[in-house]
Amino acid sequence: MVDYPIEVTDVSAAVTSLKQKFPEYIQEDTRQGYSGIIVDRNYLVEVARMLRDELGFDYLSSATAVDYYGISDHMEMVYHAYRTAGGPALVFKAQTPRDNAEIPSLIDVWPGADFQEREAYDLYGIRFPGHPNLKRILLWEGFEGHPMRKDWKEPYYTEEHKPFDSRWPDGWVYRAEERNVYGKNVQYPADFDLSKLTDRSEEALYSELGLGVSIQELDSDEALKTDRLVVNMGPHHPSTHGVFRMIVTLNGETIESLEPVMGYLHRNHEQIGERNTFLHNMPFTDRLDYISSMGNNLGYALAVEQLLSKGTRYQPPTYRAEVIRVLMTELTRIVNHYWAIGFLLNDLGAFFTPALYAIAEREKILDFFEATAGSRMMCNYMRFGGVFKDLPERIHSVAAKINDMMRDYDTMDYLTELINERIPRSIDELDTFLTDSEIIKARTIGVGYLPPEMAIAYSAAGPLLRASGVPYDVRRADPYSIYPELDFDVAVRYNGDIYDRYLIRLDEMRESVRILKQLLPRLERTKGEPIFAGNKQHTPRVPLGESYGRVENPKGELGFYVVSAGDEKGPQNPWRYHVRAPSFINLTPLGPMCVGHKVADVVAILGSIDIVLGETDR
Repeated sequence: MVDYPIEVTDVSAAVTSLKQKFPEYIQEDTRQGYSGIIVDRNYLVEVARMLRDELGFDYLSSATAVDYYGISDHMEMVYHAYRTAGGPALVFKAQTPRDNAEIPSLIDVWPGADFQEREAYDLYGIRFPGHPNLKRILLWEGFEGHPMRKDWKEPYYTEEHKPFDSRWPDGWVYRAEERNVYGKNVQYPADFDLSKLTDRSEEALYSELGLGVSIQELDSDEALKTDRLVVNMGPHHPSTHGVFRMIVTLNGETIESLEPVMGYLHRNHEQIGERNTFLHNMPFTDRLDYISSMGNNLGYALAVEQLLSKGTRYQPPTYRAEVIRVLMTELTRIVNHYWAIGFLLNDLGAFFTPALYAIAEREKILDFFEATAGSRMMCNYMRFGGVFKDLPERIHSVAAKINDMMRDYDTMDYLTELINERIPRSIDELDTFLTDSEIIKARTIGVGYLPPEMAIAYSAAGPLLRASGVPYDVRRADPYSIYPELDFDVAVRYNGDIYDRYLIRLDEMRESVRILKQLLPRLERTKGEPIFAGNKQHTPRVPLGESYGRVENPKGELGFYVVSAGDEKGPQNPWRYHVRAPSFINLTPLGPMCVGHKVADVVAILGSIDIVLGETDR
């Protein structure tokens, strides 16, 4: 890691250095409840280079757009830059008029901005001069408009905010779909003639690949004589972890380029989030990475709690609530890594058996989740200021069918055995059966190499980043909850290949067990203490401002950027609700990681990143 001079190790000193070099082009963001600096967009690239090269902010975590239509006549990009050496974010912003939205691309400074800028272009219509491949990423090229703009309305538009008058409170329930004329349920661009429809949307996907062969003419005799082929893997290929597609250019059997294509599962989660109230968004976070719902809940709770803390009535979570939160998220990390390892082996061709070994122990954790939260996967458990309810005295189930297996255990006894015996034993079993397998080593060592400098530049996070030798973990780099008082190490491996990404998940599971063992006496000591601060029936009004809550989720940094309009009398809905999804951003380096390998390796490389499409597409 780089040792930075003492004078630039804190954010305020870095901002001072920027102001000294760019005195006319940087100003503090003085809006109520906001932080960071606003940079003249014409000097954005120069400021970003200084941040990276001179001030050490080498890691661009998040880049998101906000539309202030109705409040102002501008849109802005909000960037969160960090040092991989640790510390808080330096937040900087660039603003642009709505009618000609244009902000310079930062892809040459941080390649990790690639997909995030494409997302801002797709959903907000902001253009990024300098971006080499600026095209839609979540929607198809024939989609009309940019749906996250505040003045965009969908065909079935009902109202701006929930609860809709058509559903509540009088009970005269109807849906907009029922009153729309058939055929008016879709929108097309103004020059789109449906009677002459010829779908050319695929051309945009292929045009930037530099293939040297026309995809539209592959049926000609001349084109078919070449050894260079284009292979589509997905979106319905069983190895693509859901509805995901990769356009692979082959020279013989060797990959020359690869481009991920996503969006098949996109449902505009963020627009839904801006129409919901703050509290109503909690169960929607479950549906992002549905393997890790407890961690999703916590990231969103932290973001809203940051906003609530600006008000006078805010009370932070109780100590017992924090202990339970960490208990749930560390168990979730183990659940996720069981799943990731099992299906990585599935992708390598070891069908079913390794996955079943992993799933068997995962189910024991889900039994505990179900007894506590009421659900095994979509837990909806965290709340602003605490958790939904305390741990039950017993894990108990009733028979639903004849010969059902009954569960009836003392909860603390169950947890103690799970944490001290069952989970460590199952991790050791996976290690024993898999780690020294010559087949696994042959398929994974040296495959999908991601060097540390590229991992940082491409904004990789989680096991993908740490397996490349970068010991960056949000729990240590920018701690939250009670992690500062817990004893654990940041797992790191140094070879940056599939094998190390497998090993680091074993390492992280063992570190999670180490944390969980420290939580058991804390659970006993705080038994009977409150699990909610203040009155959990009434969440205080969310004050004006912005916040960014992030957690070290199993797949990497999960962040929520939330803006509150702060309307004291109006509805309590986020003005902006954005998800920094690790499954989405971790795909940015997938193409470079696959170049030079074979088609069979692509499946394994994708599996080693560990994505969930609910989080990728949102």
